[in-house]
Amino acid sequence: MMKTNWLLGAALSATALTFVASPAAAATKFEFWYGLSGDLSERVQEMCSRFNASQADYEIVCVSQENYENNLQNTIAAFRANKQPTVTQISDGGVVDLMLSGAFVPVRELMEKNGYQIDWSNYFSGISSYFSTSKGELLAMPFNSSTAMFYYNTDALKAVGFEGAPQTWEQVEKIARDLKAAGYECPIAFDPTGTWQWFEQFSAVHNQPIASNGNGYGGLDAVVEFNKGKFVDQLGWFKKMTDEGLMVHKSKAAGETANDAFTAGKCQMSSSSVADHGSFAKQAKEGVHWDVTVLPVWEGTERHNSLVGGAALWTLKGKTEEEYKGAAAFYNFIALPAEAQHWSTITGYIPVTNSGFEAMKAAGFYDAAPYKGRELAIQSLTATPPGEYTRGIRLGNFGAVRQEVAKAMQSVIFDGTDPQKALDDAAARSNEILRKFEQTYKGQQLP
Repeated sequence: MMKTNWLLGAALSATALTFVASPAAAATKFEFWYGLSGDLSERVQEMCSRFNASQADYEIVCVSQENYENNLQNTIAAFRANKQPTVTQISDGGVVDLMLSGAFVPVRELMEKNGYQIDWSNYFSGISSYFSTSKGELLAMPFNSSTAMFYYNTDALKAVGFEGAPQTWEQVEKIARDLKAAGYECPIAFDPTGTWQWFEQFSAVHNQPIASNGNGYGGLDAVVEFNKGKFVDQLGWFKKMTDEGLMVHKSKAAGETANDAFTAGKCQMSSSSVADHGSFAKQAKEGVHWDVTVLPVWEGTERHNSLVGGAALWTLKGKTEEEYKGAAAFYNFIALPAEAQHWSTITGYIPVTNSGFEAMKAAGFYDAAPYKGRELAIQSLTATPPGEYTRGIRLGNFGAVRQEVAKAMQSVIFDGTDPQKALDDAAARSNEILRKFEQTYKGQQLP
């Protein structure tokens, strides 16, 4: 008998999930590794506890690997040692690595084999396409999806005469100058290692290529092109702004992250994931009033859709059928609208289905002060239909490429390297990384 998640395509139920007591020893235990830490890790642990309490057949053991890159590398190492978890959370940057590994069970196959019917067309196309084959087959379960947003202190902006939300980089620069003149020491918190929001998302909303072959979707022989477009000038702008004290270095290496500096009221503008919206609401210092908007673009630029961030859940080969039944039950659980709404509420991650978003909107979720603004993430992701340079980035070992871009950004900011030279050098090293990856999978094609 097929088990249909009828609620997935329906409006959110006002009735809370009914939980039963978890047994002392679950019939089947399986592991889920994830790459989140801090407040978001605590939210994952709560989700795992809710799943365990909701049924008596399976016990999921959820283990944080601290960050996405650690989880990817640890997952690969564990699989080679035949000690892999049943489920692993892999971010957008690790999609190609998993696709070509042959180490996973496609999510559609998993769910159908275990008797679940899911309306896969209900998932936002920009999200599902990131984790799908070129033919549209979804390989992993969409889980925590986000995009980059721009955060600002409403009181500070009003103090210098700016009303509303900044929409262009020209406005951001003027506001920053006015804030500096008014005595604010840190107009913009800037992390020069934050390539996702400052580089990748900038490129997408300005429709700029990061690599040939449609950002790698067309094949493993892609070469990077981030040294040929608008990002060269943008990196020069970052340098000018930091030299003038309008953008201030904030990172773990500097002793205080950009998010911490913003929520403490020390910095008045910053960029981060919409997933941090919930954390900001909890962590903002008393008296710090803030809001969020879409990423700025340069005047005269047609805004394009931003990229999906976050991760999906991949099911790894080599586990027992009972463990796979547990994984399928867990995927079905997190797809329940009541659970999806809870997850979105306590984090800031966007709902991954059309029906989930529409139901939350109809229920007035985005009208409430703690959550107002999160709907702009959907607006950002759907500003235009995903195009050649805005559907995503499909490059092998992309984490290493990101590190090369981060090194270039830091070289310009801290060492005064010419932006064009820094990016040319980063491009050369990145292409070496891509060629090694291509050689590793010689003869293979992206699915």
